[in-house]
Amino acid sequence: MDIFFLLIIIILGLGFVSSFKNELGVLELQQLRKLWFYHLIFGVYYCFFVQGDAVGYWRVAQEMSIEDFDKFLAGEKGTYFLFALNYYPAKVLGLSYFSGTMLYTFLGFIGLSFFYVVTYKTIPYNSKFKEYYLFPLVFFMPNLHFWSCGVGKDTLLFFCIGMFAYGILNIAKRLPFLFIALGLSYFIRPHITLFLLVSFGLAYVMSSKVSKGQRIIFSIVLIGIGIAILPSVMEFAKIEETTIDSFEAFSDKKADLLSRSTTGSRIDISSYPFPLKVFTFLYRPLFFDINGIPAAIASFENLLLLIISFRIFKNKPLQTFKAAPFLVKGLVIFLIVGTLAFSQSLGNLGIMIRMRNMFLPGFLIFILWSYSYQKELLRKRK
Repeated sequence: MDIFFLLIIIILGLGFVSSFKNELGVLELQQLRKLWFYHLIFGVYYCFFVQGDAVGYWRVAQEMSIEDFDKFLAGEKGTYFLFALNYYPAKVLGLSYFSGTMLYTFLGFIGLSFFYVVTYKTIPYNSKFKEYYLFPLVFFMPNLHFWSCGVGKDTLLFFCIGMFAYGILNIAKRLPFLFIALGLSYFIRPHITLFLLVSFGLAYVMSSKVSKGQRIIFSIVLIGIGIAILPSVMEFAKIEETTIDSFEAFSDKKADLLSRSTTGSRIDISSYPFPLKVFTFLYRPLFFDINGIPAAIASFENLLLLIISFRIFKNKPLQTFKAAPFLVKGLVIFLIVGTLAFSQSLGNLGIMIRMRNMFLPGFLIFILWSYSYQKELLRKRK
């Protein structure tokens, strides 16, 4: 059954890639197919070698009753909502944890593909680092795939943010994408939905191509939505970290599957100055943080990220930001808001990498835009 489901997922992934044949060139489609098989490898690895929340999210759903499903789907967010979301594939369809991981791997790839298309559509010039073109090279970063293939909130949020960004490219035709992305993210982590609304709202208001009247109307709408969901965001922020523990009354025997093993990557950021906290969130672990193979891989990736992003700060970042398309502006503000929120509170490198993954595509796209913009300025001077 697992092999049969895997074959279906592979075919669905290839079919999804082909759906972009009118938006991507032949070479870009080939690279996206390679990304799909590359992503699948991480999904298989995650299933067999990573134990933690993902196992619990699936197996607890397999033990749920229909009453629990109705209750969690109707009035809960975060972990409980995820249990309800997994109920049908895990309990009703009887899919195994492996099949569940492959399903989430496919969802993560959909999000990644949306970011891929967004990059292709918004970045005019593909620049080189050393002898390698940055696009699509940056999309092969391991952690970009590792944290978007497991059963859990991180993969779903990655999917939502990618879908939202893709929808923004053509709002008139892709309005359902925006509603799905915002609705799903709201029930998973409502503060991320608020971040998206605020970020792209600010980007819209700052856009020089938007009339003053439209800015005022959009600002009123943005404030209204923000005020409407703010109570839910505040309530969720207080209970998110305790939901797994409180669920023990439902299933004590599954509690150990939901525990997080993070002892090897804890750091004390309380004494860090603000800039160092931000640096830690964006660029660590580095080589002095290595405590295993995953940390070593992440260190190489973060070093590359640090090197290629250094050029942003060297080449008038504010001017580069102002010249960026609306979508890129929104992703940058989303990155800034997320970094400010999470860099001040997280004290574990493993969790930081997971949280950063939601914002990493926006960071990469802005890096690519910065290189492209400098190339455009150079061509104009000539």
